Amino acid sequence: MADEGEYDVAIIGGGHNGLVCAAYLAAARLKVIVLERRHVVGGAAVTEEFHPGFRNSVASYTVSLLNPKIIRDLRLQENGLEIVNRPYANFMPLQSGNYLRTGNGVEGTQTEFQRFSVRDAERLPDYYAMLDRGADLIRDLLLESPPNAGGGLRDLFAALKLGNRMRKLELPAMRDVLDLFTKSAGEVLDYWFETDAIKGLFGFDSVVGTFASPYMPGSAYVLLHHVFGEVNGQRGQWGHAIGGMGAITQAMSKECHRRGVVVRTDAAVAELLVENDRAVGVRLESGEVVRAKRVAANVNPKLLFSRLVDASHVDEDFRMRMQRYRCASGSLRINVALSELPKFEVPAEEAENATRAGIIIAPSLRYMEQAFFDAREHGWSTAPVVEMLIPSTIDSTLAPAGAHVASLFCQQFSPTLPDGRSWDDAKDAAAQAVFDTVDAYAPNFKRSIVGKMVLTPLDLERTFGLVGGDIFHGALSLDQLFSARPVLGHGNYRTPVRGLYLCGSGTHPGGGVTGAPGHNAAVEIIRDSR
Repeated sequence: MADEGEYDVAIIGGGHNGLVCAAYLAAARLKVIVLERRHVVGGAAVTEEFHPGFRNSVASYTVSLLNPKIIRDLRLQENGLEIVNRPYANFMPLQSGNYLRTGNGVEGTQTEFQRFSVRDAERLPDYYAMLDRGADLIRDLLLESPPNAGGGLRDLFAALKLGNRMRKLELPAMRDVLDLFTKSAGEVLDYWFETDAIKGLFGFDSVVGTFASPYMPGSAYVLLHHVFGEVNGQRGQWGHAIGGMGAITQAMSKECHRRGVVVRTDAAVAELLVENDRAVGVRLESGEVVRAKRVAANVNPKLLFSRLVDASHVDEDFRMRMQRYRCASGSLRINVALSELPKFEVPAEEAENATRAGIIIAPSLRYMEQAFFDAREHGWSTAPVVEMLIPSTIDSTLAPAGAHVASLFCQQFSPTLPDGRSWDDAKDAAAQAVFDTVDAYAPNFKRSIVGKMVLTPLDLERTFGLVGGDIFHGALSLDQLFSARPVLGHGNYRTPVRGLYLCGSGTHPGGGVTGAPGHNAAVEIIRDSR
């Protein structure tokens, strides 16, 4: 018989996946508590003031991968969430006032591409169709637990079901899927297109949140991972949550409260409590003990097993594989307060398109590869890859009238610097490299900056628990995907410690604000509780 104060499930970490998991568990009439280390729930999906009068999504910054079933089930729109489509897709400024833009449907993008290459324009629909085949396969698997290696009959049936899905694909489609899961983005894009700028525009997605060259095998999957989402029923689109990404997690938090979930902030977990080889709760850094029949961890698996779970509770092979679990992101995240909009050196009629799109500075695959090489040798690239969004152009709640906020998501910045240097000492120089890069295309940019927040890979780890600055909670490589995420034999959200589950992005289907890991873990916990 449980103590009166005991919970059915204690969830470590109040990021979006932890909140999703909690909401589904509570709907199944389980007594749930969420324990969040920071002063606010949301994990990396939060909106905060970073300069007086200026608010922004300080880490995660754009919407597409959030699963529509989760939006419906958690009543996120009823709880105040409004997501609007990005008015324009992507905009790439080029030298000498030229530019490349995607959007206005396939035909609109083809018209743009024709300025560079008739051949590339003609091949675009087939390229999109190839990506869609891979994305459709991922979509079918998002809200399902992977078949677990070494599992029972249910896992065998799941594997057979997956095999049948693959068997239904035509052979050319099977080959495309194999390419996307194993090859480099550079190899795929070099086959499809001949224009450097077009390959750069599409190749950007292959290096987002990872520390790799676009020619590194497996980077094609990272590209694919960014295109399976949708906004307001439109597949492959990106959008903005009014009020920033924190509006998503605040809506989730409201639904959790409505369902009776206890949500506590400033409640950092110090260790997992294990009795008789079973998780029985956690001890907080304050010394307080929270007991629960089961524990779900919405934290990076590497962080969980290196800091919160005593090594004696797992076998040596699992412990060693967790030590080798690869977490590395080449990301630098900057929030900027601006006195005016950037003025890109493009034709006047394209100025609005530029500031209301995803602005990408990555003019070629070679440029991105060199940025990686430079970062690996020197710590960061002086010509980095930059994506800039200016959400205040469509969301007036974020900045004072006439002013704006910009989100800059930048690659390549090594998680660790050479010669033992600290990111605390290199932060300003790295940010200056980003500002110089943007200023080369929008010469008023640097002088319009009135405030900034710079988050290095070290800051991302300290603040949000993103080990190595890894926004995905683990590299999206073939050896760390699906049934092998985070490690083969534990791809079904269960860990070697009985009663301890994983519900974060370190499980299938991986990173991004999807909510899928939280949903899938809840299904497994509910099944076990019954």
